[in-house]
Amino acid sequence: MDTLTGMKRTDYCGNFTTEQIGQEVTVYGWAQRQRDLGNLIFIDLRDRTGILQLSFNDATDREIFAKAQSVRSEYVLAATGTLQRRESVNKELKTGEIELAVTDLRVLSKAQTPPFEIANADKVGDETTLKYRYLHLRNERLTRNLLMRHKIAKIAREYFYGHDFVEIETPMLIKSTPEGARDYVVPSRVHKGKFYALPQSPQIYKQLCMIAGLDRYIQLARCFRDEDLRADRQPEFTQIDLEMSFVDCEDIMQMAEGFIQTLMAQTVGVDIAAPLPRMTYADAMARYGSDKPDTRFDMCIEDITDWAKGTDFVVFQNAIAAGGTVRCIVAKNAAAAYTRKKIDKLTEHARGIGAGGLAYVRWTDETPTCSFNKFLKAGELDALLTHLGAEKGDCVFIISDKTSKALPILGALRLMVAKELDIIPKGKWNFLWITEMPFFEQDEETGEWIAMHHPFTMPMEECLPYLDTDKARVRAKAFDLVLNGIELSSGSMRITDCQLQNKMFELLGLSKEEIDAKFGFLVEAYQYAAPPHGGMGIGLDRLAMLICGADSLRDVTAFPKVQNASELMSGCPAEIDAVQLEELGMPLPEADA
Repeated sequence: MDTLTGMKRTDYCGNFTTEQIGQEVTVYGWAQRQRDLGNLIFIDLRDRTGILQLSFNDATDREIFAKAQSVRSEYVLAATGTLQRRESVNKELKTGEIELAVTDLRVLSKAQTPPFEIANADKVGDETTLKYRYLHLRNERLTRNLLMRHKIAKIAREYFYGHDFVEIETPMLIKSTPEGARDYVVPSRVHKGKFYALPQSPQIYKQLCMIAGLDRYIQLARCFRDEDLRADRQPEFTQIDLEMSFVDCEDIMQMAEGFIQTLMAQTVGVDIAAPLPRMTYADAMARYGSDKPDTRFDMCIEDITDWAKGTDFVVFQNAIAAGGTVRCIVAKNAAAAYTRKKIDKLTEHARGIGAGGLAYVRWTDETPTCSFNKFLKAGELDALLTHLGAEKGDCVFIISDKTSKALPILGALRLMVAKELDIIPKGKWNFLWITEMPFFEQDEETGEWIAMHHPFTMPMEECLPYLDTDKARVRAKAFDLVLNGIELSSGSMRITDCQLQNKMFELLGLSKEEIDAKFGFLVEAYQYAAPPHGGMGIGLDRLAMLICGADSLRDVTAFPKVQNASELMSGCPAEIDAVQLEELGMPLPEADA
């Protein structure tokens, strides 16, 4: 193999411009493609910034020309030469007007034939690309995504540093505390039978930083949650995590809005108006059936319970009699797309997410088709359609059930229908604050009340009288930031009163012994005076995913996990040997019989 002796990179491949024509430069990179035309050879040299064409012809030294002939896909090369104007311009490339007339070429490393073509890696299945992730990361799209993620992290640090935040690293090996998801745990070698937990968030530690008087904390914090994966969820992720003292909700939200404005201007060149729109949790659920609504399109949920009361349809009547509701969405111009067969599939989907069924009106002809028309009296269907503003060509989809079930089911159907009709606008950035979050939510299976956010969230003062009498009415000083239907952040003011904090623990079913065992150090810290404080964690991964226009966190994560939380490239999780298990005081696996 050749060496780099005497060759120093001038710049990255994608950074050269026509203004540098005539300059002698040196570049490094990978050969994406070699084209041998006999007396001409072209090599597309790729690095993280882009591609520069290398050119070899009759005037090229014969030894260098022969070396160029030997180059294959993904060889690592160093090349020196003179920048010149290309005869055939490639408008698809940033450097498409120039090329490097090579005078010195060195092959630094040879590659086997890769299992897929790097430039067309997106056409290859996940099982292959994730196994060879280090090759997939050479793909221009993934490289660009990771560079954007880096840029977001850089902008975040610079913004918060500029507002007097102090970056503080919190521990990765911590005590297990309930945070809403399962912990990843790590056995201790020194303390046999005891375990560390990996942090689901730095929540308690950043509150302790406020008690310590550090005033404004920031960290790009790694977090770990053992929960089922989906497109916008990985078992390990990064939060732009912040906490502020001597503030209220408005101060925290304004600080976050300034960051969003700065970020969007510097990444995608979009001006975001502040203050950002706000919507209460109750309104979001009533209108969109979601606490993270996508407001880029309409199709809001309508309450037709009063109308349904007057019908003879027993399904509606049973739901209303049980204290439930009848709600619907109007899908404009959907009747042509939603044939009876497709509505049957939509009904199956609705049942799969908890609905008892799906009633509908489909208006294609002069007379609308209604799935429950035989239970309606003359004029009742016309009254409904007039009330909803439905017209010929529209569909109405109706759910009747408990309000807590009907709304999220319709919210999910709303998104599904909008995607199938392709009515969600591209290129819109609809940020939204969701405010006045419930403090408690009830587990439908056990009936227990649990904290919707976390147990350190401050309830609204006017809700304190309901703590013992009506938990459903207790709202929190909590807020979520949503972008295009994706939750980016959760934040809140924190409880700083020892007595109130203990009471909240008790209301969540924790005994004094459990409080002391899990949170004793925090409760004790509060006895030494805590400033009013609050904060939030902004999902760096989700921000990157949305800004890059990616469909999954995998596309903005260097080495992601798959659905079963394994990593195909390294083969983790994996067994460890008997010696390690013995050192940890863990039981040895039973031998096969």
